[in-house]
Amino acid sequence: MTHVMVKGSNVALDAPGIRAVLRWSPGTGTPDVDACLLLLGRDGRVRSDADFVFYNEPRHPSGVARHLPKSRVAEGLTDTVEVDLAALEPAVERVVVAASCDGGPFRLVRDLCVLLYDTASPAAAPLVSFDVRPDTGAETALNCGELYRKDGGWKFRAVGQGYATGLVGLATEFGITVDDEDADSASQGTPAPHPSPAQPSAQSSAQPTMPHAGPDAGPSAYGYPLPAPAPGHVPAQPAYGYPQPVAAAPPVPPPPAAPPTAPAVHQQPQTGYPAYGYPQPVAASAAGNSGGPAFALPPQGPQFQQPHHR
Repeated sequence: MTHVMVKGSNVALDAPGIRAVLRWSPGTGTPDVDACLLLLGRDGRVRSDADFVFYNEPRHPSGVARHLPKSRVAEGLTDTVEVDLAALEPAVERVVVAASCDGGPFRLVRDLCVLLYDTASPAAAPLVSFDVRPDTGAETALNCGELYRKDGGWKFRAVGQGYATGLVGLATEFGITVDDEDADSASQGTPAPHPSPAQPSAQSSAQPTMPHAGPDAGPSAYGYPLPAPAPGHVPAQPAYGYPQPVAAAPPVPPPPAAPPTAPAVHQQPQTGYPAYGYPQPVAASAAGNSGGPAFALPPQGPQFQQPHHR
């Protein structure tokens, strides 16, 4: 049978371990709710930061306390924490069951309640039900209730007191060491800023550009500009119906200079030599050319010689 509690009431628990379930109704603009546990000593403070069990530190080093993943049920969303009461060290006098919300205060959270289950009988009905109602609605963290030792056993007290400084304010209240940056953000009621992803550089996001061909470059095939022709370039014939750029006519080079005229060489007549067995004619002598005795050819062969008559 479930014991329905009101703020400030308490009830004895006969269970070796407790599963505390925070449940709320989701909706547009409803902040996300996170459950956590704080293990306190006799002075009402944590012994070390390890005694704070929440989503960033979901398991106590001793294994006696843990944070479980969120889930959706027919009644809404849940976030769950567990503690093994039978295995807790004697130095732990109290265990605070707390809640924090991200994205707005608790006045925007509807139907928030705490349900305590016996870990030995998880399928049974909850032992305790407590509807959490914040005092002002501006709270961003709540001490929902406390498990505490009493006469050798454990009891649960319904608290429902909150902090406008969020999870950081709740943690520092019980002796958790908090960075100055987080404390400043909490005092303003806003979560600590998270680093934003690096923006792409202008170099990486710039689009490639086509090279500029100059004002004299004409259009080429397929719409791409051509570079200006080099001096002396002979334009090609139009291809695929697209006119090609026409280059300026190259200058006409001057005619080459005539080579110097060499003096005439007069070859002296050479003595002839027989070729293929036939004698060659002998050139006239200088005397014959100057009016001397007539020059007669030598006999050409026996067949041409005249017989002598005696």
